[in-house]
Amino acid sequence: MDNFQTVLRFFMNQKATIGYSFMALLTIGGERIFTLFSFQCPCNPDQNFAYGILFLLGPGLVLLVLGLFFSNKLWRLYTGCCLNPMKLCPRGNVFHCLKVLVNIFSGACVAPIMWLCVALLNGTFYECAVSGLEDTFVVDMFCKNKTLKCSAELAHVPCGKSNLSSDESQELLRMFKAQSQILGWCIIIISVTIGLLGTCYTNCRSQVSYLQLTFWKRYIEKENEQFDTFTLEYASKLAERNIKSFFENREPEKFPFPNHKSWEEISALYSFTKSEQYYSTLHRYVERDGRDYSPERRPFKMDLEHV
Repeated sequence: MDNFQTVLRFFMNQKATIGYSFMALLTIGGERIFTLFSFQCPCNPDQNFAYGILFLLGPGLVLLVLGLFFSNKLWRLYTGCCLNPMKLCPRGNVFHCLKVLVNIFSGACVAPIMWLCVALLNGTFYECAVSGLEDTFVVDMFCKNKTLKCSAELAHVPCGKSNLSSDESQELLRMFKAQSQILGWCIIIISVTIGLLGTCYTNCRSQVSYLQLTFWKRYIEKENEQFDTFTLEYASKLAERNIKSFFENREPEKFPFPNHKSWEEISALYSFTKSEQYYSTLHRYVERDGRDYSPERRPFKMDLEHV
């Protein structure tokens, strides 16, 4: 039993690494599926570039949108900001707001960058895209020291249907693939370097020690887990109480429930200050003196689209 708990604790501590590894495997698998079953370069000078670049960048854009869509931090920052613009920058802290936005977008960019790197390392989409370029400088660079019909047949090379010799076609394909892989490795190196520098800068500017920061991260994880569990149970109890009141045709039992102002306070993004040893907006709210326990005086009007 102790060994099982040790293994479980190890996987819990490494869940971020495991998650990124799983994401990388999904990206590689998705790229292979696109290449084998969906992608067919048209080998047409007018369509190659648009078709290749769409397969190269399109899935990455979709992954970026999905990453933003499933970001809890983004919705915490955005929800209700049209009615209350100050929610974007609580306490007028513009720097903190920009920091949160950078954190949101950097997290959402992980999957798109993985897709782009895997696609470039494979080279299939890039080969199709660059073979359709009509820029004179690019065409002359590709067809340097080759036959005169190279520029006219360049778009047919990825399909193996060009009138060029086998050696010239293979040389062009190797050139395309080498360029694609160079770009892929450049993106990987730049991304890893930016990630390392960003992590170093964040830790260097941290107002708490390493162990306290580790505790803070653990606390946030546990708070989110407990909040999800408790809200599910509490919502079930409230639903049961309302349904029972309806079917039994009697007044509902008293049911304690936070007021709208309380929900607004704990939904705000949290910014740490040395003068307050709190680890979240919920922690700050429950520890604060003079909390407002009064229920809503009137029902809060909700947007029916969100019900």
